[in-house]
Amino acid sequence: MREEIGLIDYFEGIEDPRVERTKLYPVGEILLTTFSAVICGAEGWNDVEMFGQSKIEFLRKYLPFKNGIPSDDTFRRFFRCLDHKKFQAMFIEWVESLNLDLDQKVIAIDGKTSRRTHDGAKKALHLVSAFAAESRMVLGQVKTEEKSNEIKAIPELLDLLHLEKGIVSIDAMGCQKKIAQKIISKEADYILSLKGNQSTLHEDIRLFFEDESLTKGLERHQSVDGGHGRIETRICTTTADIEWLKVRHDWEGLQSIARIESITESHDTSCRHVRYF
Repeated sequence: MREEIGLIDYFEGIEDPRVERTKLYPVGEILLTTFSAVICGAEGWNDVEMFGQSKIEFLRKYLPFKNGIPSDDTFRRFFRCLDHKKFQAMFIEWVESLNLDLDQKVIAIDGKTSRRTHDGAKKALHLVSAFAAESRMVLGQVKTEEKSNEIKAIPELLDLLHLEKGIVSIDAMGCQKKIAQKIISKEADYILSLKGNQSTLHEDIRLFFEDESLTKGLERHQSVDGGHGRIETRICTTTADIEWLKVRHDWEGLQSIARIESITESHDTSCRHVRYF
C-alpha cells in the first residue's frame, strides 16, 4: 500500500529563494504557518505572523520552530521570491492526491480580490479560483491583474485541473463559447450564468420563460428560506426541450436552460430578481 504523503512533503522539492545566511526559518515552517493561518481566515502577512505567534505550541506538534515564528516581512519576502508556477503545480498535485470524488459534484469558478494584499505600489491580489463545493476544497487558482481579465484566466485555470465527470459553474463573466468548449473537452459539464454579455442568447431564453403558453407544465422546484426578518422564496424552472435554441445558437454541450426567480420579502419591502442559466 502506498504510504500517505502529507501536505508539507509535497513541497520538499521546491527551491528556497533565500540566500543561505538568511535561512533562520525552514521552508516547511513558513509553509505550515501560512497554510494554517489562511485556512483560519488570515488575509495578510500581519495576520499570518499573529496567527503563528498565538498558535506556536500547536505548530510545534509538527515541526520544531527553533527560532520561533518569522516576521510578516519574512513571509512577504519569501513568497515574493518563490517560483509561483512551480508552487502552483505542487499545490495542484497535492490536491489531486486526495482523490476527491468529482462525479456529478459542483466545481464553482469565481474571481475575488483579496483584501489587504496591496504591496507598495502593486494592486491588491485578484485570484480566479476553482472551488469544490461539497468538499470545501480549492482545487487551484490563477492570479490575474484585475476582474476584467477573468475571461483570459478561466481557460488557463481549466487547463491546470482534472475535472472529469464534474459540473463546472461560472458566473456571467465566464459565459463564453470557448470556455464552454474547454469544459466539455475536460469531460465535464457546465452551468453558466447568463446576462447581457450574450445578448441574443439571453433575450431568446428570457422571452421563452416569459411566455406562459410555452412554460406551462415545465418542471419547477421551490424553496423557502427565512432569517433576519426576511423570507426568500426561490423558484427554479427548467427544460431540456431546447432543439429550437440549438438551431439558433451553436453552443457545444448545451443540454438544458433554467430560470431562477428569487423573491425576498420583509415586513415593509419586497424584491424580485430573475437569473437565467
